[in-house]
Amino acid sequence: MTQADDKESYRAWLAKVNQLCGNFAARPLDGKFYGEIESGYARGLKLSTVTTRGVNLYRSQEEIKRGNDAWFYTVFQLEGQAIMEQDDRQVILEAGDITLIDAARPCSFYWQQTSRQVSLLLPRQKLEHLRAISSAERLAKTLPMVQLSHRLLQESMTSPGMNENESEAALEAIICLLRPVLYQQDARPTRRERQYQKIMALIDEYIQSEQLRPEWLASETGMSVRSLYRMFADKGLVVAQYIKNRRLDLCAQALRNAHDDEKLAGIGYNWGFTDHSHFSTAFKQRFGVSPGEYRKRHR
Repeated sequence: MTQADDKESYRAWLAKVNQLCGNFAARPLDGKFYGEIESGYARGLKLSTVTTRGVNLYRSQEEIKRGNDAWFYTVFQLEGQAIMEQDDRQVILEAGDITLIDAARPCSFYWQQTSRQVSLLLPRQKLEHLRAISSAERLAKTLPMVQLSHRLLQESMTSPGMNENESEAALEAIICLLRPVLYQQDARPTRRERQYQKIMALIDEYIQSEQLRPEWLASETGMSVRSLYRMFADKGLVVAQYIKNRRLDLCAQALRNAHDDEKLAGIGYNWGFTDHSHFSTAFKQRFGVSPGEYRKRHR
């Protein structure tokens, strides 16, 4: 396939995503792009199956303003790995995991390697009884309610004889299965959760400092490094990767507002990247383009 064919395939895939899932923008990542998206409806179940790699799909305020935000994307990971981000949280989904993404707030999905997932549209009013839904939280495949939800979704997708009422009942059943897990997240924060939030605040406070490393974080919060890594792993995160990505996101924000004569190395240095080559490589891995090209595109 030629480069022109790749670009055409990429544009066609993004157009179909926008048609079936709502307004999104996208940027290519390193590596060869591949993308497929299957039928968006199974009677009363509004869903789409996405198989893709080498792309970052995102939804900014601009895309949100142009579309409907009356639902949550309930993401069922079927194969491979995907990274989902929302509200300064990042979750790494493995096969069997589930997460919720709020269509009313900016979000970003990264597929470096081949990934297959189903996105089920869950109407917002179905969850109105919950005080708050924590988006981009990993609902682990080890949880019985998550396993049953996966099974029910896949059986519904492979049952062409279901009528409208039956598929609506399947949607209600999936909501009922996930509700206990969501209630746990909605409950009053535990001491461990409060400690996690304290660590996240500390990361933001010292994000520009060279001393911000897992070892320093553990020392400042009275934890062992092993406990710190386990706490982040429970959220589907790697602490060092989270710090790097947070810095890169702030660099990207600075680049969008930087003057043309402002040095790229200086911007990276301001956010904790002391080596310009490492900064450029890490930035391209995350955003698909170099810092210089990123600044040009956002002029």
